[in-house]
Amino acid sequence: MAASLFMGFGALAVLVFLIVIRIPIAYAMILVGGVGIALINGPMLLLSQLKTLAYGQFAIYDLSVIPLFILMGALASKTGLSQSLFRAANAWLGWMKGGTAMAAIASCAGFGAVCGSSLATASTMGKVALPELKRYNYSGALATGTLAAGGVLGILIPPSVVLIIYAVIVEANIVTMFVAAFIPGILAVLLFLAVIALYVFVSPSSGPAGGAGTREEFLAASIGVLPVLTVFGLVIGGIYLGFYNPTPAAAVGVFLVMMFGLLQRNLAFGDMIEALKETAATSGMIYLILLGAELLKIFMSRIGLPQETAAWIAGSGLEPMTVMLLILLALIALGCLMDSMSMMLLVIPFFWPVLMELNGGMYQGADGAGYGMSTEDLKIWFGILALIVVELGLITPPVGMNVFVISALAKDTPMSQTFKGVAPFFGAELVRVAILVSFPALTLWLPKLLS
Repeated sequence: MAASLFMGFGALAVLVFLIVIRIPIAYAMILVGGVGIALINGPMLLLSQLKTLAYGQFAIYDLSVIPLFILMGALASKTGLSQSLFRAANAWLGWMKGGTAMAAIASCAGFGAVCGSSLATASTMGKVALPELKRYNYSGALATGTLAAGGVLGILIPPSVVLIIYAVIVEANIVTMFVAAFIPGILAVLLFLAVIALYVFVSPSSGPAGGAGTREEFLAASIGVLPVLTVFGLVIGGIYLGFYNPTPAAAVGVFLVMMFGLLQRNLAFGDMIEALKETAATSGMIYLILLGAELLKIFMSRIGLPQETAAWIAGSGLEPMTVMLLILLALIALGCLMDSMSMMLLVIPFFWPVLMELNGGMYQGADGAGYGMSTEDLKIWFGILALIVVELGLITPPVGMNVFVISALAKDTPMSQTFKGVAPFFGAELVRVAILVSFPALTLWLPKLLS
């Protein structure tokens, strides 16, 4: 046991070092996993495995949904859907104090429903909403903090690429995970709106009320959001109602977004080519990370590190809920160092066996020990919690990728002000985690109802 733990944690230390010196995480995982397998079983066995490993990883049918959802998001960002969303949300909410910031949160949630990427949501909605927030003299902290926090909604509001990756890792049903994310996603939107209301109550000058538009402007803005509602209803609604599984749903979404863009003449041929290039680059990066994660998982499994760690924690006497909280804290800390996709692929294969062991093994019933739920329910509950705390890394220093994205757009606002503005939203996320940890039924109720 000691030798395997020493070798395993030594490999993880090397991996972290490679990431710190800015080696791309896919290459770092491939290097550490490949060298580890070669040291244990010899280079010939590694070469033999590599002949079929990549095909075996990438030929998984569930993964075919990833490039389609990425393409749908890329097309949506070029067709003017984001502008329509923000105009409608601002028409509904902009007349009150902090209303334009609330409209930014609502439009981020809506765009996340057709995008699935936090960085893309933050970047796209930042370009749309930031000029309006400046026009109404919002403080730099509130304006940039709102947009950085609103971007994290893109990772949880279905469809979510990271949620798909999690489902593949733990062998959960993707549709069930999408259903489970709905109530926690709505809870996030409500808490963010409450944060803005409290912010402008304490500091009224930070978020002045916008002007009320005419009835004609209100109707035009409301009609303009119909394409987004149609895409969401036919894609996500079709998945929830069981009309089709995620892959054909994503194909339907791509077709609808492209048709809306062409009919409204907002999508040129060059835009489609650019969207395809973005999709190819992002998908290639994800698949390469998947390959590296699989090599690393094989290496760690052969030295027995996940099994030894799970057995050690299970025998440590720690309460299962204590272990869950420690894992969530570790995910928050790791989120400050790496992106959400890489972190999910790297750490979930280690943490999931620990939780399953504490829950009593693969076939633990809902009335047994551990977390008092079946393994399938634990997959859903932990997946949503993990995704939420992974979100926190996007707005947490020193990395805080969403903060960097928004700061690049708001060059006149110091990054320190953006982090100050995003701090109340970080607190709201911690409140959401506490609620979902205390009441697992909020996550599990809808999947059980629709099953």
